[in-house]
Amino acid sequence: MIALAVALALLQGGTSAPRTPTVVRYGIAVSPETVTVGQHFEVLVRVRAPIGSTIIFPAAPDSGSSTEALDPRTVSTIDDTAAVEQSARYLLAAWDTGTVHPALGAVVVSMGETRRRIPLNGITVHVRSVLPADSALRVPKPARGVLEAAKPWWPWLVAALVALALLLLLLWWWLRRRRRGPVELSAFERAEEAFAHIDALRLLEAGERGRFVALNVEVLREYLAERVDVASRSLTSTELLHALQDRRTVPSERLAPALAEADLIKFARRPVSTERARELSREVRAVVQDVERALTPAPEDRAA
Repeated sequence: MIALAVALALLQGGTSAPRTPTVVRYGIAVSPETVTVGQHFEVLVRVRAPIGSTIIFPAAPDSGSSTEALDPRTVSTIDDTAAVEQSARYLLAAWDTGTVHPALGAVVVSMGETRRRIPLNGITVHVRSVLPADSALRVPKPARGVLEAAKPWWPWLVAALVALALLLLLLWWWLRRRRRGPVELSAFERAEEAFAHIDALRLLEAGERGRFVALNVEVLREYLAERVDVASRSLTSTELLHALQDRRTVPSERLAPALAEADLIKFARRPVSTERARELSREVRAVVQDVERALTPAPEDRAA
């Protein structure tokens, strides 16, 4: 590196009497000489040539170098009657670390028919990294495999199809059960349930003998109204017996006495003992069973 101050001392050396120089002198100064990546630095080139010379400075660093010009160069002329003296200022930035040599090219000095090239090869800049001091200790993650083994997709498809089949089966079962609705009991089964409910009330133990008999007769009338078309619930006992006199499926000889005594107990408030109330209940229930057997075909008849 040739400092600018040394170059000026050489230019001003010799006797104090002015004289016309016959040689070309130059100097180069860099400021600052140590920078970080991307930091600006300045290069100043100063050339002194004989009077009548033309000085042409390079425009910018070579595009293939590691430095970049941030501004166009600026050329200044120094007033001097004894020589031609000019300086060029370059504002640069370096992008590589380490010792960098900006390639500015060469200064061309024309003196009449003579042309001289001055290569600017002595420029040196030290560039420091901006990375942390321990960046070299950071170990990158290991590289992944180029292709990972693809997992089979068909087990998921099979599981989804099985789940869908189960859902459809449950939906079909629910719809079928809903469409079917509750199990419908027959007239005889409903009568049997009603008789069992009357027994569970324990009316005889409570002294409600008349009510016990009336409820049993009501169940009988309900059953006959469902099983025999002429046995309407709106008929009186006498009318009911008259309507059923031609029906062989109804035992009128057992039904008539039970209805007559039940009407006396219900409407005339005729007293009845506990034992007689039980006998009337058994008679009423026997009539229901006889009618059901008469109206229900035998197994061999159903098979035929």
